Amino acid sequence: MPSVLTTKSPTDLARIMEMAWEDRTSFEAIELQFGLNESAVVALMRRQMKPASFRMWRKRMAGRRTKHAAFQGGALMRHRATHTRP
Repeated sequence: MPSVLTTKSPTDLARIMEMAWEDRTSFEAIELQFGLNESAVVALMRRQMKPASFRMWRKRMAGRRTKHAAFQGGALMRHRATHTRP
């Protein structure tokens, strides 16, 4: 099975990482848009980030209710960064 790094474009990888850092974007929204579940996103972040940065990101995401659609009352939030709006 090919790695996520080889099947996604550099632009897609950058967007996935940006969405993973955003507080209001759920892992479900990332999966819907890019087909990567939470564990795949975590693996991607682990490979792409420095170890200390990854630990900081994981600590920040642990317990963050907005990263899971189930905790948002079922609403799937799709936040777009201001620089990506038309």
